[in-house]
Amino acid sequence: MLYRRFGKTNLNLSVFSLGTMRYLGSEEIAQQTIFQAIALGINHIETARGYGNSEEYLGGAVTSGLSVCRSQIYITTKIPPTPDAETMRRYIHESLARLNLDYLDCLGIHGLNTWEHLDWVKSEDGCMQAVREAVAEGKVRHVGFSTHGSLELILAAMDADLFEFVNLHYYYFHQRNALAIQRATEKDMGIFIISPADKGGKLYTPPTKLQELCQPFSPLALSYRFLLSDGRITTLSVGAANPEELIAPLQVADNGGELTQAEAIAFAKLEQQQNLALGTEKCSQCYACLPCPENIQIPEVLRLRNLAVAYEMTDYGQYRYGMFENAGHWFPGMKGNRCTECGDCLPKCPENLDIPALLNDAHERLQGKAGRRLWG
Repeated sequence: MLYRRFGKTNLNLSVFSLGTMRYLGSEEIAQQTIFQAIALGINHIETARGYGNSEEYLGGAVTSGLSVCRSQIYITTKIPPTPDAETMRRYIHESLARLNLDYLDCLGIHGLNTWEHLDWVKSEDGCMQAVREAVAEGKVRHVGFSTHGSLELILAAMDADLFEFVNLHYYYFHQRNALAIQRATEKDMGIFIISPADKGGKLYTPPTKLQELCQPFSPLALSYRFLLSDGRITTLSVGAANPEELIAPLQVADNGGELTQAEAIAFAKLEQQQNLALGTEKCSQCYACLPCPENIQIPEVLRLRNLAVAYEMTDYGQYRYGMFENAGHWFPGMKGNRCTECGDCLPKCPENLDIPALLNDAHERLQGKAGRRLWG
């Protein structure tokens, strides 16, 4: 297992972290997954107040006795931003009690997704007042934030200089937040990548077309290598549902250097396929089309269409597309069929795409069924 410095926290974290949103089948499964992760060299476990019974299950494992001493395992929990300090004080107390811990190595503000959330954390008497108190009392050692927000919001949150680390979306198939990776590096913030196997493409169960294009690698391994080859990134979340799902990451964990020639060729094949399959209908994700009068998140809708057309990643596209209109600020925006063909986006597009037609096509391909999150 490789270990990397988590920015200014100076914690040395394993390049894979155990994310605990999916191990909720039973307390026994959760504890087996935790124990297996530690045995494999993972020294960072990340949970959240909103992950069902996750904190309680992790607390049970702590009580049962971990195979390493407390100082050798780093535990993060995440708590949503609150408009007042008192609620945050109560939430921190409750999380520590559920986890059976005296202190948290890291506390993340969970889902700093809106400008209102940023106002809350910047307020002198808001939730960060309680966080600062917890740090002063030794209950919390390091503070960061997780986000599903816009790039502009992420950069503004970093520039507030309140945080030591960030959890964000950044994958081979979604590189919009590249500038956030750079800004975090400039500020010496630890960088934690959210769910690269699931949110990054449902790569546990990739389509045949994608598997063929990635040969001789699996899509999951290639995705991990894209991230691990970037030395700015500290750790990747592995949201294992059971101990068996921890095995695949370890197959690439020992290779944290630059991309090999064979890996570079595989990525070139993926790029070539996208250009060939999409032709003049490829959305390059410049975001110039926004804002949309109907609040359609045009670039994200067309990104999912890109993946479905180029790589047959329709299952993933339907999974993410179904979140629109069903997941609040975690996945904002309306579905493509809300387009009124007003034409507002057309002169903004440097590629002269027929955006209304592509939105309609994306909706037909991806409408599937409505999605939802574990929490609101």
